[in-house]
Amino acid sequence: MWRKTVRSLLWKAKPFTVTCRSNGSCGGVSQKKWTRPSGFDTGLKTFNSLTKQKEPLILAREGVASWYSCGPTVYDHAHLGHACSYVRFDILQRILSRLFGITVIHAMVITDIDDKIIRRSLEENVSPSIIARMYEDEFKKDMTSLKVIPPAVYLRVTENVPQIVTFIEQIIKNGKAYTTQEGDVYFDIQSIGDRYGKFVGAVDSQGDAGSSNKNDLRDFALWKPSKPQEPYWESPWGRGRPGWHIECSTVASSIFGSQLDIHSGGIDLAFPHHENEVAQSEAYHQCGQWANYFLHSGHLHLKGSAEKMSKSLKNYITIKDFLQSYSANEFRMFCLLTKYRSAIDYSDSSMLEARSSLGTIITFFNDAQAYMKGQLQCSPVQEAFLWERLAKTKASVVTALADDFDTPRAISAVMDLVYHGNCQLQPVSKSDGAARSPAVFGAMIGYIRDILDVFGLDVLHTKVQEADVTSTSGSLEAVVEQLTHFRSEVRAFALACQDVTTTGTPKKRGLYPERIPLLKACDVLRNDLAPLGVLIKDRGGTSTWEILRDRETRKSWTKTRRHPAEIYI
Repeated sequence: MWRKTVRSLLWKAKPFTVTCRSNGSCGGVSQKKWTRPSGFDTGLKTFNSLTKQKEPLILAREGVASWYSCGPTVYDHAHLGHACSYVRFDILQRILSRLFGITVIHAMVITDIDDKIIRRSLEENVSPSIIARMYEDEFKKDMTSLKVIPPAVYLRVTENVPQIVTFIEQIIKNGKAYTTQEGDVYFDIQSIGDRYGKFVGAVDSQGDAGSSNKNDLRDFALWKPSKPQEPYWESPWGRGRPGWHIECSTVASSIFGSQLDIHSGGIDLAFPHHENEVAQSEAYHQCGQWANYFLHSGHLHLKGSAEKMSKSLKNYITIKDFLQSYSANEFRMFCLLTKYRSAIDYSDSSMLEARSSLGTIITFFNDAQAYMKGQLQCSPVQEAFLWERLAKTKASVVTALADDFDTPRAISAVMDLVYHGNCQLQPVSKSDGAARSPAVFGAMIGYIRDILDVFGLDVLHTKVQEADVTSTSGSLEAVVEQLTHFRSEVRAFALACQDVTTTGTPKKRGLYPERIPLLKACDVLRNDLAPLGVLIKDRGGTSTWEILRDRETRKSWTKTRRHPAEIYI
C-alpha cells in the first residue's frame, strides 16, 4: 500500500553490532541481561517484557519477522478473554505486514493433551482426542468469525511428542535436567544460576512442591509418567506425556531454530510459562538469548470486576454468544480503542462506544459519497484545509503505530479527520453554484478505508455483504434503489411551491396544502423501513439510502427518527 512512503517517514538506523549475537551462536555463553539483537532495524519500537521498556524492533532477517504464539488448550469453548488476546495480536501482525511491509511467519501450538482435557474426557466418557478435536475445530471457527488471520501453521502437541522426547534428551545431555525413579524429568533451575527470573514475580516464586524427589521447589516437569486411564507415549523414562512448558519450546524451535524474533501471549502466561520456556530453550540451544522480544496482552475484565475473564472463575462469555449481540467489526474496534498491553474492561457501554465509532465513520462515508455524486448540496468546502488534514493524519497514524503499535492514538487521528470532513459536509437547501470539491473526499474515503483494512476492518463492504445474505445477487439493493427513486419523485411533486397571497401582505412561496399528505406518507415510509434495515436520508430535493448493518443500529435509528407531524403541520 504505502510501504515505501511509510518507510521514508520512519527513522532507519544502521544495524547494531553486538559482541554476542542472540541467534544461538554464543555457544555456552549465557546471561540474564537482554542483548540488543543485530540485524534489520525496522524503525519501530515495541515494549519488550524482557526489559520492561520500549526497545527498537530489530529482526534477524530484513523484511521478515518470526513470530510464535501460545495457542489454546482445547478442552472447552473459547471466550472473549481469549478473543481479546488473539484479535489484538492479529492487529499487530496486520500492522507489521500491511503497513510496514514485514512478512510475518506465525506459528501456533494447539495444546491437545493436558490435565484439563483428560479430566473433561473422563467426565464425558469419550477419548481425550475427541474432546480436543471438537474444541480445536470450534476455536478455529471462532477465529474465522472474528476475522483473525490463521497462522502459517498450527502444530498439535500430540503430533510432536517424538520431537519433544528428543528435545528433553538434549537438555539432559547439556546438564540442565534430571530424571527421577518415578519416571519424571525435571528442569534443573540451579543449573542456570541467576538467569532464572526474567519476568516480573519470577525471582520470588517458590514453585510447586510436586514430587518429593525434586532438587529445588522451582524445578518444573519436562516429562511426567501417565496415570491409569491417561494417554501415554513411550520414552526413555517410561510411559508418560510431556509437561506443559516443553511443548512450546520444542514446537517453536522445530520451526524457527535457535533464534526467534517475537513471542506473544497473554500477560498471565509470562510466569511461569514463558519464564520456563526461555529457560529450557536456552538450555537446549546453549545460547544466551533465544527469543528477542516478548509481547504480552493485557487481561480482559468484566467491568466492575478485578478478576480476569476465565473459565475457572466461570465469569466468561463465549465468542459464539457474544456474536449474537455484536459484530466482529465492533469487537475489533473495541480492541483498537485501547493499547494492546493494557487491561480492558468489557461492558455494554464500552461495546456501544466501539459501535458508535464505526457508525460515525460509515455515516461519513455515506455523506461524502452523496456529496461526490451531487446528491448532497453543501456550502463551499475548504479544500486546501482538508488536504492538509489528510496529510497530517497519514503522518500521525504512522508515527503512532511505529510507537509500540499505539492503535488508540491512530484511531483518534482517523476520527479527527472524519470530524473535520463532517464539518465541511453541512447540507444547505439550495446550492449557490460555487465550485465543488469531490476529489478530496474521495481521497479521504480511500485513505480511511485502507487504514481500517490494515486493522482488519472492512466497513465499506459490510453493507454489500450483508445485503447479499438477505437477498440474491444484490436484488434487495436494486429494489431499494427503485423504491427510493420513486419516493424522491413523489417528494419533489409534493415540495413544489406556489405563490401564496394574503390580504395586506406581499406574495410568498408555500406548499400546496393538498400535497402535504404526500410528504407525510413519504416520511411514514422512510420511518417504517428503518426498523427493517433500510435507512433513507432526505437531502433537499434528492434522497440517498443505505442498508443498516445490525438490529441494534436499526433500533438506535428508530428511537431518533422524527415524527412527520413535527415538520408538516
